[in-house]
Amino acid sequence: MEVVNVNDTKSFVTKDSAEIREILAPTNSSLANQSLAEAKVLPRRCTQEHFHPKAEEICFILQGKGKMRVEDETRYVEASDGVVMLPRQKHKTWNTGDDDLVFLCCCSPAYTHEDTILTE
Repeated sequence: MEVVNVNDTKSFVTKDSAEIREILAPTNSSLANQSLAEAKVLPRRCTQEHFHPKAEEICFILQGKGKMRVEDETRYVEASDGVVMLPRQKHKTWNTGDDDLVFLCCCSPAYTHEDTILTE
C-alpha cells in the first residue's frame, strides 16, 4: 500500500499558472497512467486557457467559488462540484471569490507540462 499525505508534498506552478501539489503521480508513486493533485487559484486570479492533447481531466471543487469554461460553455462552480475536461477541450478557471479556490485534479494519463498547450 502506498500512502502520500498532501502536506508532505511540495507545490509547483503548472504551465497554466495554477499552484498544485501532486498527491499521487508517477513522480512519487508506482502509478503509471494517472495523477491526483490538489490545485489552488488565488482570489480574483485565473488560470491561462489551455488544453491537453492526451489527458482527460476531472476537477472536484473542495472550497471556494469560481467559474470554469470548457470549450464554449462557462459555468459557476463551488464546493462539491465535479467538472470533466476531455482531451483537446480548451478550459480555463477563474476564482471569483475572496478565498482560495481549491480543487482536486485527476489526470489520465498523468499531468505533464508537455501535455499542456496554452491557447491565450
